Amino acid sequence: MTIQNIGLFQALGAKIDYLGQRQGILAQNIANADTPNYRPKDLAPVDFSTMLQREIGGGRNVSVATTSGSHLPNVEAGIDAQTKKQKDTYEVAPTGNAVVMEEQLLKSGENSMDYNLMLSVYQKQVAMMRTAIGR
Repeated sequence: MTIQNIGLFQALGAKIDYLGQRQGILAQNIANADTPNYRPKDLAPVDFSTMLQREIGGGRNVSVATTSGSHLPNVEAGIDAQTKKQKDTYEVAPTGNAVVMEEQLLKSGENSMDYNLMLSVYQKQVAMMRTAIGR
């Protein structure tokens, strides 16, 4: 049995692959910042709840229990957070290019931080496995 057969490592590997592909797309957006009529691209975010429902068979309902009044409420509790909706349209240059460098660099930085986090978690899990087997 290899570590690639363990669900946690499969999930971490899939997230690392996703972040690597997304970084390539964001780099392509930055490289085409002066290309006429170019529209920036991005990968659709992965929906964790859909993946979880698929893994557990979809028949069971998984929810977080609040056992104390000081706990944060469950998503189903109906609390409407005042979140900012990201704009759907981009600024468009006279040449038709819609790449906003600040947005692309910000996305690239966030993606890089997420990638480093996943790599760190992966390395810590491998180290824990090595400790468990006595190496």
